[in-house]
Amino acid sequence: MEALLSSTTTTTSLRPPLPPSSTTNPPLSLSTFTPPFTTTTTKTPYPLTHKTSKPNKNICSRYRVSATPKSAAETTVDISTVPSEMKAWVYDEYGGVDVLKLSSNVTVPSVNDDQVLVKVVAAALNPVDFKRRLGKFQATDSALPTVPGYDVAGVVVKVGKQVKGLKVGDEVYGNISEKALDGPKQSGSLAEYTAVEEKLLALKPKNLDFAQAASLPLAIETGYEGLERAGFSEGKSILVLNGAGGVGSLLIQVAKQVFGASKVAATASTSKLELLKSLGADLAIDYTKEDFEQLPDKYDVVFDAIGQGEKAVKVVKEGGSVVVLTGAVSPPGFRFVVTSTGTTLTKLNPYLDSGKVKAVIDPNGPFPFDRVKEAFSYLETNRATGKVVVYPISEEYILEKMAQ
Repeated sequence: MEALLSSTTTTTSLRPPLPPSSTTNPPLSLSTFTPPFTTTTTKTPYPLTHKTSKPNKNICSRYRVSATPKSAAETTVDISTVPSEMKAWVYDEYGGVDVLKLSSNVTVPSVNDDQVLVKVVAAALNPVDFKRRLGKFQATDSALPTVPGYDVAGVVVKVGKQVKGLKVGDEVYGNISEKALDGPKQSGSLAEYTAVEEKLLALKPKNLDFAQAASLPLAIETGYEGLERAGFSEGKSILVLNGAGGVGSLLIQVAKQVFGASKVAATASTSKLELLKSLGADLAIDYTKEDFEQLPDKYDVVFDAIGQGEKAVKVVKEGGSVVVLTGAVSPPGFRFVVTSTGTTLTKLNPYLDSGKVKAVIDPNGPFPFDRVKEAFSYLETNRATGKVVVYPISEEYILEKMAQ
């Protein structure tokens, strides 16, 4: 199967809602995108029941690369009351972005004993999201209608009977589906609420805001697990193909900061080479000017996050490994689908809190909740840098912590 990667009363201090058009990024030349859509809101009820269906020198001003300590502002919101219905993006047939509808009366998912209900503050999109919507893996998908979305950051508002490590009011993040392709959740993270198994979540790093946290789970878990499967360890070298993408931009940092790589090389287009260096790449290769397979260096691991497996095997050392996320696989390459777990995120939290590993958010975002169609269309251009984030989702529940 094609790999598709390249979820008594308590009060919390909040800041006031942002205007729908608010953005922290100035107009940029990189990946400029003009919104072509008008949001469609439907009043059709969606009780998600199972039915049969199968060069700027200041790199941080161009890309939102951040792990800056945040502080909360003063607004209080009661999180003790959970409604029966919520706003959510839904599709009841497979297809392009036009199958997505914003409904205001989707049933809030019930919570199993091992789950928590999360009030969603931010979510992020991955290639698997649009490939799922296109029907690429109908045979193993959950039933329609579907609320899409894997990555989530938010606040726990309800806990199941068997939940031991989380409580109401905890700020959490994670990938809500353990397996992206095998029965992913019918009710995803592009909604005001989502139900998630406790084991898939981790406490949100204190120094990251919700948009930053939402950008991480599926991509960073994919990078970390891929390195583990490849037997990567301290002192080894790695080449990352598509180093400016969602997985690649985190993988450079994880290989260097967490695993102790001796050398990290990565490919990207000309305008993104400085970003790669700022993330820790020792060698930034401009794929528009150089063929990486023609260069003299060989690597212990090549991580192919773009679909160039046949070229990747040409630059791996004897006895090395090639990790492939999409496209053809040739020995010694292997493909895998990540198994998401909150344990991995918890393990990485110290690196995120310290700023050794930073979130990378595409400068055209975050996209407000009512512009999810635009966010999907932009992601599908394959021009995004880092992750495409949707924020804020629940406008009355903004928990983003502001930079000092």
